[in-house]
Amino acid sequence: MGQYSASHHPRQVRQSMWRIAAITIPAIVIIGSLLGYLSNSGYSNIWFNALDLPDITPPGWVFGTIWPLLYVMMGLSLAMILSARHARGRGFALILFFVQLAANFAWSPVFFGAHQVTLALYLIIFILMVSIATTFAFARIRKAAAWLLVPYMVWLCFAAILNYQIDRQNPDAERLVPSASTSQMG
Repeated sequence: MGQYSASHHPRQVRQSMWRIAAITIPAIVIIGSLLGYLSNSGYSNIWFNALDLPDITPPGWVFGTIWPLLYVMMGLSLAMILSARHARGRGFALILFFVQLAANFAWSPVFFGAHQVTLALYLIIFILMVSIATTFAFARIRKAAAWLLVPYMVWLCFAAILNYQIDRQNPDAERLVPSASTSQMG
């Protein structure tokens, strides 16, 4: 299998993984939630409420429930890979993970903060593509880590469709209400 070196018993690896998860899970949940809050994500955003939202737009509580759960699964998945210290391909897998995570963290500021709906659509497509690559890279190291990313990719597909429909139904979305970045400049 090659997952465990001769000096690392599976129990030791699991214990290491949970110690790492105690850092990765809260870090991802807190950073993701904080960026969403600072970007004024959701239905409390005046600009978002002014948009012509598609019928598939879920109620606000769905986003508030789904994202923390997805962030927990992402943090656990990351911990599994971080604890596989000598796994082949680990470095590349981690680079992919952090690229998609940084892009994920940028989405709310781009969409809700800057009101750049089209740019947010391109960004979410990028996130999805890198997430797929990350999942395949994680699968070579720990299959469970890859499976933990599947709900995230499913949600990204839905979110991309929603973002596309919002973009299509709101061609002038950027001009509806001044963005946080432009309203403070003058």
